[in-house]
This record gives sequence, structure tokens and C-alpha cells, in this order.
Amino acid sequence: GTTVKGAVDDLDLVIKKLGEAGFSHDRFYIHCDGALFGLMLPFVKRAPRISFKKPIGSVSVSGHKFVGCPMPCGVQITRVEHVKALSRNVEYLASRDATIMGSRNGHAPIFLWYSLNMKGYRGFQKEVNKCLRNAHYLKGRLVDAGIGAMLNELSSTVVFERPHDEEFVHKWQLACQGNIAHVVVMPNVTIHKLDHFLQELLQKRAVWFRDGKARPYCIASDVGLANCLCPLHR
Repeated sequence: GTTVKGAVDDLDLVIKKLGEAGFSHDRFYIHCDGALFGLMLPFVKRAPRISFKKPIGSVSVSGHKFVGCPMPCGVQITRVEHVKALSRNVEYLASRDATIMGSRNGHAPIFLWYSLNMKGYRGFQKEVNKCLRNAHYLKGRLVDAGIGAMLNELSSTVVFERPHDEEFVHKWQLACQGNIAHVVVMPNVTIHKLDHFLQELLQKRAVWFRDGKARPYCIASDVGLANCLCPLHR
């Protein structure tokens, strides 16, 4: 689970369990936080379908992550009754305002529109397939090199042992949490870049573990025994 590990919740199972527990649709609210992967999900086979035909309340996706808008932005889609509950009349605007902050960036929709129109359905589909393919490549190379790694199904976020050198972490802008780090494979990440990263990581590991004083971190509790390749679980 968690964002760090690239989890994708099973929406249908969540709805099913709520029903089995006796909750009618008017007694729960489900927000689908698409963030990064929300715009990739529709192009992934076997991925759960997010639809307002299901009893969800809202969906949000980021525009600056997979799409690549030059400023942080996002889109939230919700049902009319929820918009009405938030809306209020603003006298000096002579209109009804439904934004959370009372204002919003007018440039962001233009960038989103441009990207969606330039790439189109086929363009996004191609980029998603590339990201997933390269993520599986990275995970496979890490495991072949004896480095514990995990890749959640439906995800392009590769989780692996945290590097022992913070300078290396900063250079490659790795996000770390406890004993794990992750690489989010996006459209700009090429096989060449992944190979360069792996080559440098292996060179660094040879130095870190040369005298036997330092050992690879155990990540079994984070990603499961089967994905950990520390001396205990190798």
C-alpha cells in the first residue's frame, strides 16, 4: 500500500465490502485520489475502472505529474450536489463561485488542454506502456543485481533498498522512507538513463559493502520476504 509503494486500491472491492457491512450509498463518501496514476490507469489492462456509474463522490488527478504541466495543478470532478453545497453567490463577481479557494489559476486549464490535444488518446497510451515497460525493466535489473526490489501490479513506481549514501540519494532525487527508496518511472525516463543509474548504484554498493561493516538494508517488513534480498533473506 501507500503512495511510496505505488499502490492502486481495488475500488470494486471497497464498494463490495461497504455493502456487505450494511452501508447504503448515502452513508459513505469515496474520493478517488488519482494524483499521478489516475491519468495512466485508463490505459492499463486489468486496472479497476473509475466511473461515476459507481457510488463514488469525487475523483482528482494531477496535471503536473504524468501530463507534465509546468506548474503544480490538478483537476477534481465531483457530483452536482456536492458542487452546490460548496457554491456561494459572490456579489462583486455577479456570479456563483464554486472554487475551494475563491479563485484558481487560469493558465493551468490551457496547459492541460494543450497537452491532451497534442498527445491524444494514442499518445498517452504509448507513454503509459513505455513507463510500465521501463519500470519492469528496472525492477528486473535490480533483482538480477541482487538488490531487493518490488513493483506493485498496475504501477510504475519501483521500490528498492535505500542507498547508503545521501549524496547519491540527492543526486538522483530519490524519495526515501525508512529502509526503502523508490523510482517513479515517467515518460522522460529512458532505458539509457536507467542503465546509467544502475551502473552508478552498483559501483557505489561495491564501495559501501567492501569491508563488510555495512550491509544492505532489510526491506522484508516493507515489501515482503519474497522481495527482500538482504543477507537474512537472500
